Amino acid sequence: MSANDPQKTLLLVDGSSYLYRAFHALPELQSPRGEPTGAIYGVLNMLRRLSADHKAQARACVFDARGPTFRDAQYPEYKANRPPMDEALAAQIEPLKEAVAALGWPVLAVEGVEADDVIATLAEEAKQKGWRSVISTGDKDLAQLVGEQVTLVNTMSNETLDPEGVRRKFGVSPDQIVDYLALTGDAVDNVPGVDQVGPKTAAKWIQQYGSLDAVIEHAGEISGVVGENLRKTLDWLPRGRSLLTVKRDVRLPLSLEDLDGRQDPAKLRELFGRFGFRTWLGELGGASPAPAPAAALAEAKRRKYVTLADEKALAAWLKQMEQAELVGFDTETTGLEPMMAQLVGMSFAFGETAAYLPLAHQYPGAPEQIGAQRALELLKPWLESAQRRKVGQNLKFDAHVLANHGVRLGGVAHDTLLESYVYEVHERHDLDSLSQRHLGWTTISYDEVTGKGASRISFSAVEIGRATEYAAEDADCALAVHEVLYAKLSAQERLKKVYETIEMPVMPVLLRMERNGVLLDGAKLEAQSHELGKEMLELEQKAYQAAGQPFNLNSPKQIQEILFDKQKLPVKKKTPSGQPSTDEDVLAELALEYPLPKLLLEYRGLAKLKSTYTDKLPRMVHPETRRVHTTYSQAVAVTGRLASNDPNLQNIPIRTPQGRRIREAFVAPKGSKIVSADYSQIELRIMAHLSADPGLRHAFAHGHDVHSATAAEVFGVPLDKVSPDERRIAKVTNFGLIYGMSAFGLAQNLGIARATAQAYIDSYFSRYQGVKRYMDETRDKARAEGYVETVFGRRLWLPEIKSSNPARRQGAERAAINAPMQGTAADLIKLAMIAVQDWLDREKLKTLLIMQVHDELVLEVPQGELEEAKEKVRELMQNVAQLDVPLIVEVGVGDNWDQAH
Repeated sequence: MSANDPQKTLLLVDGSSYLYRAFHALPELQSPRGEPTGAIYGVLNMLRRLSADHKAQARACVFDARGPTFRDAQYPEYKANRPPMDEALAAQIEPLKEAVAALGWPVLAVEGVEADDVIATLAEEAKQKGWRSVISTGDKDLAQLVGEQVTLVNTMSNETLDPEGVRRKFGVSPDQIVDYLALTGDAVDNVPGVDQVGPKTAAKWIQQYGSLDAVIEHAGEISGVVGENLRKTLDWLPRGRSLLTVKRDVRLPLSLEDLDGRQDPAKLRELFGRFGFRTWLGELGGASPAPAPAAALAEAKRRKYVTLADEKALAAWLKQMEQAELVGFDTETTGLEPMMAQLVGMSFAFGETAAYLPLAHQYPGAPEQIGAQRALELLKPWLESAQRRKVGQNLKFDAHVLANHGVRLGGVAHDTLLESYVYEVHERHDLDSLSQRHLGWTTISYDEVTGKGASRISFSAVEIGRATEYAAEDADCALAVHEVLYAKLSAQERLKKVYETIEMPVMPVLLRMERNGVLLDGAKLEAQSHELGKEMLELEQKAYQAAGQPFNLNSPKQIQEILFDKQKLPVKKKTPSGQPSTDEDVLAELALEYPLPKLLLEYRGLAKLKSTYTDKLPRMVHPETRRVHTTYSQAVAVTGRLASNDPNLQNIPIRTPQGRRIREAFVAPKGSKIVSADYSQIELRIMAHLSADPGLRHAFAHGHDVHSATAAEVFGVPLDKVSPDERRIAKVTNFGLIYGMSAFGLAQNLGIARATAQAYIDSYFSRYQGVKRYMDETRDKARAEGYVETVFGRRLWLPEIKSSNPARRQGAERAAINAPMQGTAADLIKLAMIAVQDWLDREKLKTLLIMQVHDELVLEVPQGELEEAKEKVRELMQNVAQLDVPLIVEVGVGDNWDQAH
């Protein structure tokens, strides 16, 4: 088991909205009996997709109930212009509800109110309980519900609306949507607005005056025909707004906890057969699926699932498995912490069968099981054999689990997580999503097996028959997904090479690093925590003085009142609710001119260091190894960079004295040293290679300081006459441009006028024309192909490169320029790790790789191996690839990480 517990989510579908849209959008389909089924198919397909995309603890599909609602009493003409329902649509409503319920979605329809009101009430209940809600609808009225905990999705248009999305689409914030709709009117519901006032005018008025009430108050100021029309409707507008406002307090017959529907496979089989949905029926094992269209999903047949109940069954299974060419493999465990998880069971798939081997299920009436110790005695030769090839999803986790039991997993041939990461980096890589995307299979979720929230049970308490369905399916899916995905990957030779020469070989290196861990000086961290606490108290007193009163430095509301109400500082940005923002970007901008925001930033920085590192790290020490063991995630960053978590070792700041002090607590054991090997200016070197710019290449080839060389070019001075300030400007420009920084950003960073910054950029590009050409050509290639590539062929997709939203498009263009450099740097450090570990193994050295942070490798080296390790690691890293400029590695040594860096 390698999935994380999902965030608590309520998934709501506006069934009535999707029923109409599916009916009109999809072709007319008929069942074998001649019944219309197009709308049924459309809605069910949407629900299946939503289930794959959003793992939720509660969900419901809400329909309008028959009969009048309270709005009809308020306004008899409400929805009066709607034509009678098409007979073919009406005929599909009841069978659709039946199918939705069988699919595991509770169906709701409450008399006297509309579906929107029920959805709003459930979302409100979820918000009160701290859950997030995802509402799937095509109805713009529900944009009024959007907030920090509520998102709208439209599976027909692939549109997602968060608060910022609502503002971009409508020009107003979610809490202004009802006022906006009151002005435009709602033709669908027959609610009139102001004649000749469309979306643009309504948004302009709301932006100008803030609300409908304020628009009404200033109606006399608005000139022209629209102003006259507005004044004619002043009496109506509050009533129109009332009709368009959703109720959030409907009396419902159930609560969130009741909305955990379960699939009814027998009922689904009956309905899918009746409707003629042969592919879905085939997934349930009810019939062979119909041949898929050319561009559709692979036709993968599910295997038969069995339980290996005793030693005799395991022995017979093992005998067959030893002949298999490739086996799908997965473990089920007591938890998700790699170094602590213990085996509950294992699953295997090959041929036409997948099997689950229960080892430690404990519940009343649980049958006797083989037990982990005896099972591993029998399976150890197969598990450790390099010749017995295995495929799984995130096998690094399974390797940790087996290592906890003294078994070294061998023969790891493929990993579906990494295949997906290389082939389709911009997609989701969890096994449920992969199975849905590549096989069309809807899988059993972990929640369905173990329950949710406070009522969740351990996997060891799951009944073995049910555990078999879930676990055998995981092994089955891993093998089936691999067969489809590896074929697609193999058709792209460069991508296949990235997978086979970088991602797969680095996985066991990461496993070793995670198990090696790093030694911590707990006493030093405790002293640092105490020191940080004192510094925070001092900053708190200074902040009180700057504010003229005591206040809670951790309260955004109190900070907002003091900065903007009392001190009248300029508002730089607003929150989704329209309040002045006090986020880090705002404080950083204000800190350039005002003392209190600077103090608040310093306080926040220290508080984060204290809570994230000095207080927390000692609690994360493994009870047996007495070390801290991070987890490196390979399949997170779209650039190929590794992510570190629990704890995150990549975010310890190095530019502040406090951050460097924390690095002092990462120490070498007695008789050893910490060695840090860091690629120097790697992304600028990659830029020189990619752009073929003669100026940059000359600077690196001759060992010049590249920032001084840039300053000499841009300012037209001899290299030995470059001033420190000129070098600083050149350094910011060098790094800023490869991250797509604009003249505005450069001006902010350097504290200079925008025109001056633009002059620096113009001068830079006139001197480094190869860089300018590379940037222009890369943007063009990204727009044409939708992706860019690293030097090694890793493909970095840019879905927003053709976005109609300028901010998103420009962000994608900046990423297009930087991603090849970040991605190539990520590839280089992974190749370096592979080379270094290979050398350590070959020479049977005791030196350990213990950390990877950005462009740096950190090793723990016994004193007797120190000189050899320093030279060899530098040599391996510098020669791991041949670029058109030399790779330089700086090596440092110390008793702790800070000294070595």
